[in-house]
Amino acid sequence: MRLYVCTLCHLGRAGFAETLRAAMPAGVEVLGIDCMSGCTRDQTVAFRDSGKTAYLFGDITADDLPELQNFARLYAASPDGTFPDARVLGNLRTKAMARIPA
Repeated sequence: MRLYVCTLCHLGRAGFAETLRAAMPAGVEVLGIDCMSGCTRDQTVAFRDSGKTAYLFGDITADDLPELQNFARLYAASPDGTFPDARVLGNLRTKAMARIPA
């Protein structure tokens, strides 16, 4: 699984990708990317895995780290990247910008 981090957003410029690399469970490759066009919701991140729905989240802060870790575990366990009940995503469900079909 890949976790993309916008490096042009405020936290991205401050090294947020490194923070995520240190915090994510095994099997999550964290990659910095110049822009994901989520500029109106500064700090964007995206989860993507082969054959799974991809997710783009915005308005991410360092306080979201526990929910990002939880999402990574849930996403890895989901066969297709979907969830029958979005409440398991916690506050991230209110920060979702896009759900992109596999």
